[in-house]
Amino acid sequence: MDVLRPTLIRIGGRVYRKNPIQEQAYPHEEEEEDFCAGPGDCADEPCDAFVVEETERGFQCRVEVPSPLYKYVIGKKGETKKRLETETRTSISIPKPGVEGEIVITGQHRGGVISARTRIDVLLDSFRKKQPFTHFLSFALNQPAIQEKFLQFKEEVLEKCSKDHGVSSSLFQNPAKLHLTLGTLVLLNEQEIQKACELLQRCKEDFVDQIAGGKPLTVEVAGVEYMNDDPAMTDVLYAKVHMKDGSDRLQVIADRLVERFVASGLMLKEWDRVKLHATVMNTLFRKDPSAEERSNTTTGKSSFKEREAFNGRNILKLFENFYFGEAQLDSVRLSQRFSSDASGYYATSGQLTFS
Repeated sequence: MDVLRPTLIRIGGRVYRKNPIQEQAYPHEEEEEDFCAGPGDCADEPCDAFVVEETERGFQCRVEVPSPLYKYVIGKKGETKKRLETETRTSISIPKPGVEGEIVITGQHRGGVISARTRIDVLLDSFRKKQPFTHFLSFALNQPAIQEKFLQFKEEVLEKCSKDHGVSSSLFQNPAKLHLTLGTLVLLNEQEIQKACELLQRCKEDFVDQIAGGKPLTVEVAGVEYMNDDPAMTDVLYAKVHMKDGSDRLQVIADRLVERFVASGLMLKEWDRVKLHATVMNTLFRKDPSAEERSNTTTGKSSFKEREAFNGRNILKLFENFYFGEAQLDSVRLSQRFSSDASGYYATSGQLTFS
């Protein structure tokens, strides 16, 4: 890293620089990261981003942290926690592994408690971005008529294009899991799942009901397109989706939902607009039929480093306008990754209904 151009992270309107810390190497362990506040450090001024309570012994601040993230505050052999306590002159209490609770920061000086809390926030924000996603917002496209046409598409592709490089039955989506992905989330405990469900309901009240008019959205699924630059080296082939009435209501709902979830901190912003697509073929399915591709493949560990692309030229030529059918979209679901419900679709943690 260029010390004159350190990586900057923005949290709560403030800017922080990220400093890699080189420590004694331990086998199979990652390098730790440390964070220092830049201009506008909370330690030097009142900070209203969180509550600091005054106690008989000084000051205290509580922060809700999902248990899977405790290890990042503790660090290798407890070194991150010790360093935070020493540098901020605070004491940091962390619940036992696997027990959901609050991290409690106490100290004799308010500035020290604020500094410790700020550094923990920045640290956790960085590591949260490295977690593979657990949930995603989706429209289900697994209606019987769509599934039937999809199976016809699969059969015809294998009949006419199976000799093309890389084309095989293992590439195709599970018809029961056909869907549109709006965005992905990392939800690490029940509290975060509940927060996402509550935000979905607020979105329904704030704008979805008005746009949808209390009725399902009728869409047509027709035509196929590929994700990357070279159709001879295709990784993802998807079906295109559009509103039957020609309006942009589906796009508007998708974009505004993602905008609200990004603003809440529950979702990372990946694109300016949601790309509405239904994956029908994906090279990730070769090794893992339950794989879900994240739009930003540099985030998390959900993608395989080596993917055997397939030649999609003939598929695109022969099935350019393939008609998968008409569907009624009546809800946005908070879908759980690597799961199935009784219908074969992803298990639903919560949903926003249009009617």
